Amino acid sequence: MQTLIQTYESARKEFTNWCQKLELTKPKEGDVNLFLEANPRYSDRTLISWNRSLKQQLAALKKISFDESYIVDSLYRPMHRQFAYFHQPVNDMVYLLPRLFPTAAHDNIGVVLTGAASHYDFGLIATNLLPNLHTLDTGQFFPRWTWEPVKAPEGELDFGMGASESSKPGTEGDILDGYRRVDNITDEILGIYREALGSDVTKDDIFYFVYGQLHDPGYREKYAADLKKMLPHIETPTSRARFDQLAAAGRELMDLHVNYEDVEPWPVTVDLKASADESDRETWRVQKMKWAKKKDSETGKNVNDVTTLVYNKSVTIRDIPPEADEYMLGSRSALAWIIDRYRVKKDKASGIVNDPNDWADEVGNPRYIVDLIAKVTRVAVETVRIVEGIREVGEEK
Repeated sequence: MQTLIQTYESARKEFTNWCQKLELTKPKEGDVNLFLEANPRYSDRTLISWNRSLKQQLAALKKISFDESYIVDSLYRPMHRQFAYFHQPVNDMVYLLPRLFPTAAHDNIGVVLTGAASHYDFGLIATNLLPNLHTLDTGQFFPRWTWEPVKAPEGELDFGMGASESSKPGTEGDILDGYRRVDNITDEILGIYREALGSDVTKDDIFYFVYGQLHDPGYREKYAADLKKMLPHIETPTSRARFDQLAAAGRELMDLHVNYEDVEPWPVTVDLKASADESDRETWRVQKMKWAKKKDSETGKNVNDVTTLVYNKSVTIRDIPPEADEYMLGSRSALAWIIDRYRVKKDKASGIVNDPNDWADEVGNPRYIVDLIAKVTRVAVETVRIVEGIREVGEEK
């Protein structure tokens, strides 16, 4: 990102002179395109990628400087965290995200859904990180909170822009660094649910209920056709017992999915070749993982053995429960996402190498990816168990 901004700033200075020579007082994006065509060194994809937002910044002759405070944790793909530089001048089409995560200090939690008309079956995952547009196919994010700017009354000094002393973190009305936390579950919806189910229903209950309902196999089967065309609709529940069941399941599922790196690892077997040194950093270096193969008993063809993962030439992970493969997140199972994302890959255009081993070194744990596989296995197995537990009596498996 520092290289991109440095390249932009060099281009901005030269573009300013270019506009002065042509007597352009209000340059437009088209002028930027002409400038870049005339100066191809500023279009080197190994240095910068020009999106619409960045071109608009250049047309306005706006300065951009690098600031480490804009580096945040994001959920790039399911079970795959990645640092993001979240600053509007260099991000394209951020829409409402600055109101959901205005700074790294402002927490949020929400649900990423596969978008309407997705290529894949309906799926969702909860996260407390900045989501990517393509976390699940091309998806949509439904946050619990919005952070709205708080302005001091005109003529008064701003003494209340820090953390609020009267509110608890994670509660509606909490004020932090000039923003107030607003609950996206409205009082109107709360009133409807309380009228239907009882006055002790809370907004937290509704939030977890929705997450549980969207995991209910019966709901997905009943509305399968609609979920391929539109965002889900949830009827107001009439049974308090069923509501409580789904809310409890939703709370448990959300805790698993948000805190997947903190769960108890599943007791998989990690086999090392006799020649491998467990204390050697290189033993745990990953290049590209793959499932082991086995013969299909019916067809005789080689198929993936989802109980055994070939980590690298020295390490094989065995005894993965087969049901872990049943936890699907859009186009792949949770573990298949790990295989897809945690591999060394070089972007052809930019030359940037994405190496998951760097993160293992960053956190000081050479076994980080192996441990993550065991944890995601736990998440997958527990998710399948919980989801089957909320299937209503009479529904076929």
